[in-house]
Amino acid sequence: MEIDSSVVGGDKISFASRFVSPIKAFARRGVEMVREMGKLGREDPRRVIHSLKGGLALTLVSLLYYFDPTYTNFGVSAMWAIMTVVVVFEYSVGATLSKGLNRGMATVLAGVLGVIAHHLASLSGKIGEPILLGLLVFLLSASFTFVRFFPHIKARYDYGMLIFILTFALVSVSGYRDDEVLELARNRLCTVIIGGVTCFTVSIAVWPVWAGESLHDLVSLNMEKLGNFLEAFGEAYTETSGNGEVRGELDVSLKGYKSILNSMSNEESLANFAWWEPCHGRFHFRHPWRQYLKIGTLTRQCAYRIEALDGCLCNKSPATPQVWKRLKEACELVSTESAKTIKHLSNSLKTMTDSSSSLNIHRESCKAAAKSLGSLLKTTHWNDEADLPSLISVATVASLLIDIAEFLEKIAESVDELATLARFKSADSPVVVTPSKKGRTTKVSHVVIVMDNNNPRRGSIK
Repeated sequence: MEIDSSVVGGDKISFASRFVSPIKAFARRGVEMVREMGKLGREDPRRVIHSLKGGLALTLVSLLYYFDPTYTNFGVSAMWAIMTVVVVFEYSVGATLSKGLNRGMATVLAGVLGVIAHHLASLSGKIGEPILLGLLVFLLSASFTFVRFFPHIKARYDYGMLIFILTFALVSVSGYRDDEVLELARNRLCTVIIGGVTCFTVSIAVWPVWAGESLHDLVSLNMEKLGNFLEAFGEAYTETSGNGEVRGELDVSLKGYKSILNSMSNEESLANFAWWEPCHGRFHFRHPWRQYLKIGTLTRQCAYRIEALDGCLCNKSPATPQVWKRLKEACELVSTESAKTIKHLSNSLKTMTDSSSSLNIHRESCKAAAKSLGSLLKTTHWNDEADLPSLISVATVASLLIDIAEFLEKIAESVDELATLARFKSADSPVVVTPSKKGRTTKVSHVVIVMDNNNPRRGSIK
């Protein structure tokens, strides 16, 4: 009986492919993962540093277990220090301090109450002790679980409430079978403090990442993105009105605002973590972090209006040349002046300087441009050439631009309030004295004062 060699060869190939294909797929996924890790590291090198800091903190606290003197003192409880580092060490200093202090305070309070509960339960005898302990665990656990629903408590102390419930239950219940409840509470508290202090030291001393600085940069960057959109909108809408398409380089500037729409949760978490941070850099004690949330909310509301304005670029019924010609310059002027205003506000916030004198020039120009556009809308008489879709399209764009220009005034007021609360440095130009033929010329910011040499009390402002 002869065996077909082609069949045997085919079986060998299929048998080998069953093993080779998974290996190739596994290797391909490994290469993709390495590339993704490299991309994450290049986008933000602080991620790599944070990973190294986490390894350093965990290694330092593990020494409690390696050395005989510390292990003899704490025993198995040394594991709580390692667990504390794992759950407490976070990306930013504020997040680490928030979790660490919450854990420390909750452990102290729960340990004290757990010892008191054990002492009271032991006075009630063998029969009443487990009943009283169970009742106390139920009451305190139910009460603190309900307190976690309060918004303010949940935002700042939710982790502490959770650790309190866990520690109190462990200490009080363990005391029923173990008479060394005081030693148990002491060891747990000491190891938690050691783990927390290790996290704080590494997080602050080794390339710290401040949540407050991240919030500051995020809010100013979001404002700059609005300015980029408004700066590019005039040219983009003009081109869209002609052929319905937008150039690629303009499209990049126009779509940057979309990340602002979903930034609320990130801003709130950063503001909460920044509240725990000590003084650092330009941010003093009790810095008005809540004011950043107010500015962020106004920026987001402005971004929603810009989203509606962005929808006008996709309008399939562009305005006719006759209609667009009347409002083209006015719309471009409002968009340009609004962009200058919001970008000036962003720069003022980013550099923490109060440049109210130069900012007022942009604010007044923006108001004047919006007022002029509004007057043009009211006074323009549309002829029969202006069909209804074109009229609605242009009127919508003009109305949105006017609304945005008016809304920027609210953002400017909020930035001014932050500048006052945070004590921004003045960015006004220094006094410059130059001689002139008639007298001395003193320049203060944008005001030029010409003094008379014959009579120093007299002068004129130019």
